[in-house]
Parts: sequence; C-alpha cells; structure tokens
Amino acid sequence: MPQAAKCRYEPLYKLSDSMKTVAFVPIRLNSQRVAGKNLRSLSGSPLMCHILKTLTTVEGIDEVYVFCSDESIRPLLPEGVRFLRRNPSLDRDTTLGREIYDSFTASVDADLYILAHATSPFIRAATVAGALEKVRSGEYDSAFSAEKIQTFAWFGGKPLNYSLDDIPRTQTIEPVYVETSAFFIFSRELWCGRGRRIGDRPYMAVVDHIEGLDIDYPEDFTMAEIIAASRNLQP
Repeated sequence: MPQAAKCRYEPLYKLSDSMKTVAFVPIRLNSQRVAGKNLRSLSGSPLMCHILKTLTTVEGIDEVYVFCSDESIRPLLPEGVRFLRRNPSLDRDTTLGREIYDSFTASVDADLYILAHATSPFIRAATVAGALEKVRSGEYDSAFSAEKIQTFAWFGGKPLNYSLDDIPRTQTIEPVYVETSAFFIFSRELWCGRGRRIGDRPYMAVVDHIEGLDIDYPEDFTMAEIIAASRNLQP
C-alpha cells in the first residue's frame, strides 16, 4: 500500500505579512455516515461550495484548493478554487487525517496552511481572517475553531469542570471548549517539523453553535437546511 509523501521543512522564514498562505479542503465523495454529503445541495449549492466560497473571500489567503481524487467535481468549483488530485488510496475509510495533510503539504508549498472542512458551511470569513491575523502577528503559533460549552461536563466517569460536593450555577461554571474542526491554521514548520496542526501557543477562535455546526450525521444536515433556509442563503 503506497504511503503518503512527507513534506520537507527548511526553516528559512520568519512570520510576516508576506507569508504565502494556502487553504485546502479535503473532499471525499464516498462518505459513510451521510451519503454523498459533500455534493448534496444546501440552499442551491453543493455543500462543499459554501466553505470554498468563504475561503476565497478571506483577505490574506493566496490560494484555495480542493484536494480530491475525483476530477468530476471540477465544474462545480467556485471561481478561484484550484483542484489538486489526490491519490485514490487516501479515500479509504481507514485513512488518517495526517496521511492527507502529509500528501497535500508535500505537493503544495506554503508558509501557512489553512485546513478547512466542507462539513462546516456556516463558518464566517471574518472568523477565519481574524484567526489568520493572530497567527501572522507571531503572538500565536497556530489557530483553530472551537465552541464554548458552559454546562455540567463529564469525562472518564467523573465530572470534568465541577465538584459533586459543590454544585455551581451554570452561569459561573468553568466552561469547556470543543474543537469544531471547521478550520485549523498552522505553519509548514509546525506540521512538517512536528506533525502537529495545533502548536504550543494556539489561538482559539470561539464560535457559536450555528457557526460551528459540523455535519457528521443525517440530522446535522437537516439542521443545516433549516439554518440555511432561515438565513435565505444564496447559491
């Protein structure tokens, strides 16, 4: 079984506004949980086109790619989006995300990468742009979208953010944050040098439940359709 190519990193740059920034959206057409979801129509456009259109409007992104093994999607791509064919072996159900990221970063050189997912159609351009600016400033070494959950959370059979002996009000309980997977921003150095999409000094772009909606199951798509209809999104 062929292995994904490994990207190379040479530490030749420093953070600046001139850093080449590339966004990419991995697309697989044989989705298991929601059949054909990436091409399924949402408010008149294929699901994948919503995040792609958003990325093309973000100031500071130099190139936007779809990374897919099926060239039949080319005519569907929004203006300004490039198609990069990936090895069909990456379409396996057992493929790990890092195999896809290795393959893309080995094929397309950049200083900063924005990994985004088609299953997050409501992420705003301003959210991505704000996170990108934070990373470019040098204050943060990466960024990702997250949703704030302020309720009674459990993990490993125990309360995660409160004590059973001291039950707080929900307004004052310590919140937890969940990655939404809408986007991750990381440098070539971070991925190729350490194999990480989140560094030691990440900026967390906190989004609400609607903006952070991730379509993983059929009921998620139903919710997306309701939201899109209420916003009267245009294809």
